[in-house]
Amino acid sequence: MMVIGTQLCTATDDLYQLVDFLNRNLKEKNVIFGLSKAPDEPGKMLITLYRT
Repeated sequence: MMVIGTQLCTATDDLYQLVDFLNRNLKEKNVIFGLSKAPDEPGKMLITLYRT
């Protein structure tokens, strides 16, 4: 997988729902979204967009 881009944002419960929604609806376009805790930023999440 190739990383297309990343975005740092404030952690909220809705982010998991958003990433799940995007992955279910865009998998046919060969893109996947990942969500992880930002390593050096407490309270922040990192959204990563991949091309498969």
